[in-house]
Amino acid sequence: MSITLEKSWLKELETEFEKSYMKDLKSFLQQEKQQGVTVFPKGSDVFNALDHTPFDKVKVVILGQDPYHGQGQAHGLSFSVQKGITVPPSLKNIYKELSTDIGGFSIPTHGNLTKWADDGVLLLNATLTVRAHEAGSHQKKGWEIFTDKIISQLSEQREGIVFLLWGRYAQNKSSLIDQTKHTILAAAHPSPFSAYNGFLGCRHFSKTNAILEKQGLSPIDWQII
Repeated sequence: MSITLEKSWLKELETEFEKSYMKDLKSFLQQEKQQGVTVFPKGSDVFNALDHTPFDKVKVVILGQDPYHGQGQAHGLSFSVQKGITVPPSLKNIYKELSTDIGGFSIPTHGNLTKWADDGVLLLNATLTVRAHEAGSHQKKGWEIFTDKIISQLSEQREGIVFLLWGRYAQNKSSLIDQTKHTILAAAHPSPFSAYNGFLGCRHFSKTNAILEKQGLSPIDWQII
């Protein structure tokens, strides 16, 4: 796991790569490779969320749990899949909510959310890698410590970020966020198992833009082309 990271994030996180938990994580990932295990996403995409959304450009954080574990899906952005891959159920519900929340939103034909990342939406998974076809297989190997540090650094050093925490797992990260400086919008997870328990109808996307505009920031253009 070589450290090729966007420069503003490298400044914030460089010391993490010298800590014992990260060295253990690196050894674990190397062992997976040596055993012939297929790991998603590919190495160059592991830090995609950070590479597309520099530290000082983050306006919104959407926190996921794990990368997708199917072939060709994961590319380092939470809830996002590469073009040509079937849009997953959770993202379908995200699009469904957008279509009722944002006037004129047209449901896209693909699930690649890179445009959001480039517009200031940090699409961060708590765990950044996964074994192929084994959901949650790289949890508690060290990634959560690293991504908690990302959230903490944003909370401590930035102001006015909107954190969208969908589902209990994401909401458990609220303790890392200074709510005197930032806004948390919480709802059920967009999964088909829970979306009707409060995600659909939450209007988080229009609320986020209203908060950003009140701070004098440009809103997110949620339309995916």
